[in-house]
Amino acid sequence: MISAIILAGGKGKRMGANISKQYIKLKGKPILYYTIKRFSESKDIDKIILVLPKDEIDYCKEEVLDKYSLHVDLIVQGGKERQDSVMNALNELIDEEIVLIHDGARPFVSQRIIDEGIKYARLYGASAPGVMPKDTIKIKGDNNFALSTPDRNTLVAIQTPQVFKLGIIKECHKKVKEEDIKVTDDTMVVETYGNKVYLYEGDYTNIKVTTPEDLILAEKLI
Repeated sequence: MISAIILAGGKGKRMGANISKQYIKLKGKPILYYTIKRFSESKDIDKIILVLPKDEIDYCKEEVLDKYSLHVDLIVQGGKERQDSVMNALNELIDEEIVLIHDGARPFVSQRIIDEGIKYARLYGASAPGVMPKDTIKIKGDNNFALSTPDRNTLVAIQTPQVFKLGIIKECHKKVKEEDIKVTDDTMVVETYGNKVYLYEGDYTNIKVTTPEDLILAEKLI
């Protein structure tokens, strides 16, 4: 069995909106609608787990799931931090071979990215899509002067879904929780305990809608 966890807990402070960013509408439908639809239409996905803040569960049911006839298999209450939300969802999984963990505000994931993530996770245990940064990246010091310029050919901007064998990601998430280690994404969780993550080609259109400028591009992509 292959399950997808969709994390929809972002408040969207950088968006400056009066609602959580996943409910901002693109062409008349909320961003989260498009994200769920991509996974529900995928022939590879057997189960969808949607992670929501407690105070948004009823709203999401009414304004996204019921309103647009979308089906998810399970709604899980999110935690204080992103990693707590992922752990809450992983605790609901037992028989899965592979689990995909995806940002709810990343509505343009392609079937190719889903397919290849599953393929490489089966081969290597963990995989993630990514793209080469278009800009030159600088390492900045405390005094705001540039310290160095990494070779852009060695840099990858990581996207989601990040895909794992269930046993690996579940065990590593348990460890970071027990040891109170703060992580920024799920690849960092498994890397912390010596697991390698295979990076494959993502897509520049697989954007995470975070700022008002992203909404302009998202409207075009829809």
